[in-house]
Amino acid sequence: MAKPKKQPRPKAVTPKGFRDYFGEEVTQRTEMLRTIAGVYHRYGFDALESSAVETVDALGKFLPDVDRPNEGVFAWQEFDEGGNGDWMALRYDLTAPLARVYAQHRNDLPTPYRRYAMGPVWRNEKPGPGRYRQFYQCDADTVGTASMAADAEICAMLSDTLETVGIPRSDYLVRVNNRKVLNGVLEAMGLGEDLAARDNVLRTIDKFDKVGEAGVRELLTKGRLDASGAFIDGVGLSDDQAEPVIAFLTSKAADTAGTLANLRAAVGDSKIGVDGIAELEQIGALLDAGGYGSDRIEIDPSVVRGLGYYTGPVYEAELTFEIFDEKGRKRQFGSVSGGGRYDDLVKRFTGQEVPATGISIGVDRLLAALREKGRIAAQATGPVVVTVMDRDRMADYQAMVTELRNAGIRAEVYLGNPKNFGNQLKYADKRNSPIAVIEGGDEKEKGIVQIKDLILGAKIAESATLEEWKERPSQFEVLRGDLVAKVREILDSQD
Repeated sequence: MAKPKKQPRPKAVTPKGFRDYFGEEVTQRTEMLRTIAGVYHRYGFDALESSAVETVDALGKFLPDVDRPNEGVFAWQEFDEGGNGDWMALRYDLTAPLARVYAQHRNDLPTPYRRYAMGPVWRNEKPGPGRYRQFYQCDADTVGTASMAADAEICAMLSDTLETVGIPRSDYLVRVNNRKVLNGVLEAMGLGEDLAARDNVLRTIDKFDKVGEAGVRELLTKGRLDASGAFIDGVGLSDDQAEPVIAFLTSKAADTAGTLANLRAAVGDSKIGVDGIAELEQIGALLDAGGYGSDRIEIDPSVVRGLGYYTGPVYEAELTFEIFDEKGRKRQFGSVSGGGRYDDLVKRFTGQEVPATGISIGVDRLLAALREKGRIAAQATGPVVVTVMDRDRMADYQAMVTELRNAGIRAEVYLGNPKNFGNQLKYADKRNSPIAVIEGGDEKEKGIVQIKDLILGAKIAESATLEEWKERPSQFEVLRGDLVAKVREILDSQD
């Protein structure tokens, strides 16, 4: 009889494009989400939790960079004996689910409906450095009003959010543009309803940040050589046709009035372009009235995000401080949030246009920015560790840790093998614990405990002389009844 084959053990590897998050990172993200939610709540937005899974029909065509519903998402077909089961997918953002929720529950929801949502989203895209298939988004949207006050409010809230989480006013800028202005530029170019030509122009405009004014001009006309020496075909427009696009992209002036004047020249007589400029004027006036100057929020025609998605104002939050890339070169940190007005999304479900506007914050990028600025500690402080000198006296140690917890102090009892005391201190170091509490038999008889300041002890060990060591003890002997007070005193001194 053949010997049955041994089942191979599964490999302990993270799926491609995904990663694991441990205590410190999870804690930091949770705290950031709590802080952001506080700002959103202050602005009157209500929380919404929708399903992580949507039908592919509900997700529709608004997928990242693709047209087919089973591309770009993690999708599967539910079992059905007739082979007609629904296609389901993990959500790729938090906006498409909002459209479904609003269409489904609109009779029960207030109008306008203001909601915020936070959670992971999944995209079945090729992973790369810093690019994962699962990541967190933090959205806020207003559905059911066409008023530019909603857009101005979103921009103001985004500004307040960045400052509340720790990005100083001089280190960010919320930039605002309007898709209608760009549509006006396309009309001024004489493209009319030539959708193919319009799409080619939009794709070219999207490269402005990479190739600059001269590069866009070449790509709109005869083509250009890229950095590798390869020739990229141009759209084939004449120089005169390309000029309105260049005027649009370079219309940023020293102040808002100058920028709007330049935009008027770029759109010419286009009604939709003029309407877009009027909307930007309204947003600017509302922000000025709220005290949000150009040092925080500004009109900037170079913002061309989501050209195939947004229908009106678009906005982007950019962090302006410099960092060093992997090659040691200085560069700006870049965008951490974006959004805009999308008046067509709910229409897919209802047949009627429902105005909506909102933002999405990239939580992981924002956390990375705060680490760059030193606003988040590289290593989070762990719990106070109550060591175990006598396993038969575990109840005494549990009483200590309960007192500490009841006082609001994070604490734990060492639950490993207590035989080797040195291993307990190594454990505390690995946990980045600030304090170790020690009570052996002698201490118990005297009614005292030893409290070891592990942070100070590490600093002394690094650089102190013997005399300094004696003058700055890192271990204290206190009465058992003073345990909580002394631990609190040490923790306060470490802040």
